[in-house]
Amino acid sequence: QVQLVESGGGLVQAGGSLRLSCATSGRTFSNYAMGWFRQAPGKERDIVAAISGSGRRTYFADSVKGRFTISRDNANNTVYLQMNSLKPEDTAVYYCAARRGPFIGGSQSEYDYWGQGTQVTVSS
Repeated sequence: QVQLVESGGGLVQAGGSLRLSCATSGRTFSNYAMGWFRQAPGKERDIVAAISGSGRRTYFADSVKGRFTISRDNANNTVYLQMNSLKPEDTAVYYCAARRGPFIGGSQSEYDYWGQGTQVTVSS
C-alpha cells in the first residue's frame, strides 16, 4: 500500500508560482511512476504532468508545457510540481497519483494510488 500526501497548494495571483509536493510512503519509490492530475469544478480530472520511476522521462499536458516542471527525489520518496506563470484557468484541486511500474501513464485508470488533493486558486 502506498500513501500519498500533497502539500503546497494555496492562493496566488496570476503570473505567480507555487510548488506542490507529494510525500509518499511505501517501499521502493523508484518502482512507481508518478503523476499530477487536476480537477476544476464541473470538469473531469485530467493529467497535468507525469514522471517515470527513474525520473528520466516526463510528460506534460499541452496547457502547462513551458510553465510547469515535474521532478522527483527518490531518496526522499517525494515528487514535486513546480508551477510558474500561473493563470486563472489553472485553478483546480491538484492530485498526486502513483502507478505501479516505472513507466508513465497518461490516464486516471492507469494509476493505482491517489492523494487527497490540494487546492490551487489563481486570482486574476
